[in-house]
Amino acid sequence: MKHTSSKLAIALACLCSTVSMQPIAQAEEQTEQAPHVSINTDPYPSTYTPISGKPTVIINVTILDGVGSRIENGMVYFADGKIVAVGETVDYSNDAVVIDGKGKWVTPGIIDNHSHLGVYPTPSVGSTSDGNEMTSPVTPGVWAEHSVWPQDPGFGRALAGGVTSLQILPGSANLFGGRSVVLKNVPSRTMQDMKFPDAPYGMKMACGENPKRVYGKKGGPMTRMGNVKGYRQAWSDAQNYMREWEKYEADYEAGKNPKAPKRNLDLETMAGVLNGDIRVHMHCYRADEMTVMMDMMKEFDYQIAAFHHAVEGYKIADKLAENNVCASMWADWWGFKLEAYDGIRENIPVVHAANACAIVHSDDELGIQRLNQEAAKAWSDGKRAGIDISMEEAWQWLSANPAKSLGIFDKTGSLEAGKNADLVLWTGNPFSTYTKAEQVFVDGGKAYELGNPDSWPLSDFEVGQVGEGDVK
Repeated sequence: MKHTSSKLAIALACLCSTVSMQPIAQAEEQTEQAPHVSINTDPYPSTYTPISGKPTVIINVTILDGVGSRIENGMVYFADGKIVAVGETVDYSNDAVVIDGKGKWVTPGIIDNHSHLGVYPTPSVGSTSDGNEMTSPVTPGVWAEHSVWPQDPGFGRALAGGVTSLQILPGSANLFGGRSVVLKNVPSRTMQDMKFPDAPYGMKMACGENPKRVYGKKGGPMTRMGNVKGYRQAWSDAQNYMREWEKYEADYEAGKNPKAPKRNLDLETMAGVLNGDIRVHMHCYRADEMTVMMDMMKEFDYQIAAFHHAVEGYKIADKLAENNVCASMWADWWGFKLEAYDGIRENIPVVHAANACAIVHSDDELGIQRLNQEAAKAWSDGKRAGIDISMEEAWQWLSANPAKSLGIFDKTGSLEAGKNADLVLWTGNPFSTYTKAEQVFVDGGKAYELGNPDSWPLSDFEVGQVGEGDVK
């Protein structure tokens, strides 16, 4: 206190003679810790409420359970939104609605793990085209759900095709395109009312021609090696971001009163992948690129859930199986650009035969209406090539495997006791061109009935613009 005046020194001395210095000393030792900074990982929570349903049993029906079994003249009983029992005979409550499925088939609801409904809705006009944030090659911080337009008539058309759940992805212009969201396919006013409860988020990535084409004259990347450099730099930045937050948490626990790092929404999503909370879905056609991507996932220690399109998946089917990566594929789309040129119609059966996870996807607002027929084409092409896969095995491409890729197989994707009652009653063999979805149930509630036009979903956009006879 060498700069303190004599008068101030005398005042302090007088104060000390009347007030104990012990509490003051304690106060000097204690530094009030700043509030802990935490990040809300679910700021847009699901508000989904299942459609009300009645206990129901379907009898005398051919069952494909979604995990490789087939039951002739079987029974499926569901109540309170869940599958209760499946078998040749099952016990059911006296108040159950009984549906005679003689001559018909029942399957798990179709799950499309690659859709752009809502972000590229119909009608296809610029004002509703919200799937690609083409402002930077690295935009993992955008979320597809913030572009979903629930009025897209495509949702109802997909429901009529037996689709009960679907993943909505950003487009493939960017190296990192943003987060995806899994939706229940039920008519709704809001995205939150459709959001599949507790389904993990996905993150869209893209390799190959699309990022090159979009950014080649905008500062890059303009080559495939530039693509890979862009991924690796972004993953490295995400690792650094995680270390900053880990240090902050450690210092806070130690009482050091640290300053929290500035939030970065792009790196936050990527950190979610590296933590194992967000699943990577990667647009990729060529076998050589998919192999490089699997090497990169090992370098940065994350897991690719699925390669989407994977036109050359058949070339590396064994590597897909070894690395536990699904391939989400078209039945027969090929040749519309060079990286799609080397496709074969037996792609899906070849991947399946290698014990890899094969998926049929749409990537199209029309294809999603007939995914059962797309699977049938791939199945029959495999048969003609001598790849003998049963229908009950092949149905895994439409329900169990996409559910696994989305991290929701514990909830849906098969007709097993305890799982969500997401199922379709078909007018006949679902691999037939002439078969239609007769009744579609989501969580045990009837969401669609072929013979009851009044029950067909009609989006707000369509009201007053289409008549009853126009909705097919």
